[in-house]
Amino acid sequence: MDGEPRGQRLRSFLLGGLVGASAVLAAARRRRPRARQTPPGLAAFEDAPCFRETLDREKRP
Repeated sequence: MDGEPRGQRLRSFLLGGLVGASAVLAAARRRRPRARQTPPGLAAFEDAPCFRETLDREKRP
């Protein structure tokens, strides 16, 4: 073959497989969508206390 002992080739193959598997796991973790902390768009603003206070002030005569 290429002059490398069989054990060294097997070890190299296993190490490469381990590195590749860890790269796949790292990529999968990055693609996972994260939970939103705040509602999107205007819903985030409408829940704010200052907005509620403004609405209460506008309702008063």
